[in-house]
Amino acid sequence: MSQEDTQAIARELKLHAVILGGFVAVMWIEELLDQFLFGGQLNTLGIYPREPETLRGILFMPFLHGNFAHLLSNTVPFVILGWLVMVRGIRDFFLVTAAAMLLGGLGVWLFGAPGIHIGASGVVFGYLGFLLLRGLFERSFQAIALSLLVGFFYGGLVGGIFPGQPGISWEGHLFGFLGGILAAKYVSRKPYRE
Repeated sequence: MSQEDTQAIARELKLHAVILGGFVAVMWIEELLDQFLFGGQLNTLGIYPREPETLRGILFMPFLHGNFAHLLSNTVPFVILGWLVMVRGIRDFFLVTAAAMLLGGLGVWLFGAPGIHIGASGVVFGYLGFLLLRGLFERSFQAIALSLLVGFFYGGLVGGIFPGQPGISWEGHLFGFLGGILAAKYVSRKPYRE
């Protein structure tokens, strides 16, 4: 590997760190402000199903969390799975993030149980759906290997798309997951760029 290749990889990894770090920083800064300045009131910017004024929550929901434990439980898989999406292309990362946010949020708004829905787990499940099914749609060795690897380490999360634990927005998980699957289908139609 040439020095130019090494420098290009280093620049790419720095860009990945800046993008993922930016998202995570916004989540953590918001939670710090919410906990210490606003007393949890920012969470009312989440989605309350079928209430027109909470449609804005589609954009805010991934950045809002109930507490630091909730935020931490979303941060780790957000970074890991988000980076695995990003490795194949930064555009793919933004496409999957947007699909999971929009489809996930709209699905929650239309079909969610009453109550405020918040958290980045819908986006995390979007990344999971994308990574698990991209191999099926793309049928390249790299995509299949990554799908199998993600399935091995994170496949157990798929149960989160079904009703179960009270207080957990399984609807956000389900519709975020579906958003990721749609993004995988869309991306697989394009020729591989690298």
